[in-house]
Amino acid sequence: MNWTVSLPMYNVTPRLQREYEALLATLLVDAGVRDEAQLLREPELPALWRRPDLLVGQTCGYPYVSFLRGVTTLLATPCFDFPGCDGSNYASVIVTRAVDGVKSLAEARGLTAAVNDQHSNSGMNVLRHAAAPLARDGRFFGRVKWTGSHVASLRAVREEEADIAAIDCVTFGYLRGELPDIIQGIKILQYSASSPGLPLITAHSVPDEVRLHLRRALLSPSPRLREHMTAVRIKAFQHRPDADYNRIAQLESEAVAAGYPALFSGDRAVMPPS
Repeated sequence: MNWTVSLPMYNVTPRLQREYEALLATLLVDAGVRDEAQLLREPELPALWRRPDLLVGQTCGYPYVSFLRGVTTLLATPCFDFPGCDGSNYASVIVTRAVDGVKSLAEARGLTAAVNDQHSNSGMNVLRHAAAPLARDGRFFGRVKWTGSHVASLRAVREEEADIAAIDCVTFGYLRGELPDIIQGIKILQYSASSPGLPLITAHSVPDEVRLHLRRALLSPSPRLREHMTAVRIKAFQHRPDADYNRIAQLESEAVAAGYPALFSGDRAVMPPS
């Protein structure tokens, strides 16, 4: 069978895209499936995650617990070398403007939050969880600006189109090293609660033997694969039991229990461009 592979989640610069593609190609060689897979460079999400021919992909944990269980299988989760990461767990940095931004999350009451996507754990779910204890009658932010990406959320905060955002600490770390101008004028208010990071996944249709070869190659990387991992600040891969990802659903449940099921429940949300 011909398979599809793609690792699109952290390709915030051309260099990182090249490094992730090299990592992926080496993984396929090490697992003995290089000739059976075709790289998809610019996949449509979330359609990629539902493909029955997906050999190796990566998703956010929130879509995984929301609608990808039963469609995909966890392969392994990267352990990144960035502030906010602890093993294969990660957190988000909650940010504002450095000069005229708020001094605490509590001061963001009634202001505008920039959020990359409604299905994002790092941009939406953990921000909702952080704000939940501060909400009143199910409300906290005055408006939500849906931006389509973490980079766009940072730009919205910097350019005063929004006041606060939650940014995946891995994305933030990459931008700090690769595109520092994007985070110029941005300050970190706090870190969010942590949860398992973005897992590599396979379609359920991938044979168990192939999946085991892939996982073994990730957990015990060859010298060449380790070189590519180092280039993208991955220290190791860890196989997480499916139940570990219930942590993400727990963050959502705690926000709901606190009476804050949605970041914004009014009619002034601003949707990203189509």
